[in-house]
Order: sequence, then structure tokens, then C-alpha cells
Amino acid sequence: MRRPVNRQPALKSQDLYLLLALLARRGEGLTYPELAAFTGLSMSEVHGALKRAEQARLLAFMDKQPRIIVPAFKEFLFHGARYAFSAARGGMVGGVPTAYAAAPLNALIAPSADPPPVWPHAEGSARGIALYPLYPSAPAAALRSPALYANLALFDALRMGNVRERNLAEKLFEEQF
Repeated sequence: MRRPVNRQPALKSQDLYLLLALLARRGEGLTYPELAAFTGLSMSEVHGALKRAEQARLLAFMDKQPRIIVPAFKEFLFHGARYAFSAARGGMVGGVPTAYAAAPLNALIAPSADPPPVWPHAEGSARGIALYPLYPSAPAAALRSPALYANLALFDALRMGNVRERNLAEKLFEEQF
């Protein structure tokens, strides 16, 4: 007897990563190859991520361009994404600062004596506690784009930060919308 196929769509971490990249490049008409080059995802991953985000009603295609549905995306980002993509931590590593240790939050939050959260990466400038990024190519893409870096760092503050850090991250995201 054949088992029924589960056709329930489920978001993957690369879907949220791509949505944060679209937010960083807001207002620009981007093709699939441009999105792939910007994020470090393959063309098929970009296509799949956009389709899953559309099925989840976080994104719509207008004039064949992907556009974030802002109210739905904000609700998911602020209230659900940190549970769906919880923070995975590791040991001490060299890497790229994130969350409260990266811009724009590092200008608002005084550093503590604790090691900062970092994405493990060979080109990183800091040593701290590993916080694994949403997608393996995220640190390299973030180093190429300050806007994407800020979005990914703010999301990390949402998913692993204390109440103050999460509130500041929400406020800074609100300014982008």
C-alpha cells in the first residue's frame, strides 16, 4: 500500500535568508541569476525558495518580480521565525560578528566581557562563540553587502538575543519597512 504524499509546504532556512536578501535590495528589480550571485545560492535554490515563500504568502510576484508581502513577512519575522529557525550555537571559533556584536546593534549596545556571537568563517575578524548562520553562504554574502549583513545580524538578535536586543532589532527592521 502506498503512503500518501504530504503536500504541506514547509519553509527552509534558505527561504528566510533569501527574503532577508530581497529586503536588503528592496526596490531593485532582480533576476534569478542576480539573486543567486548576491546570496551565494544556486539558481535552483533561488527558484525553490521563492516558490516556497510564495506558497507561504510571504512573497508575491508582481510584473514577474518577487515582492515581499510586508505585513505577513513582518508578522512571521517578529513572531515566528525565531521558533522555526532557532539559534544553533557551538564553541569558540574565529568568524564574523553577528547579532548585538555587529552593526547596527553594536552602536546601541555596549559590549560585555563575554565572547561575542560569530558566524564561523575563515575571513572573520573576531573570535567568539559560534552561532551558525541561516545558510552556509550567508557570511560570505554578508561580507559583500552591508545591508544584507545588517539584516542577518538583526535576525540573529531576534532569534537569540535578550528582550532588549530583540526590541531594538524589531525597531531597526521596522525602519526598513
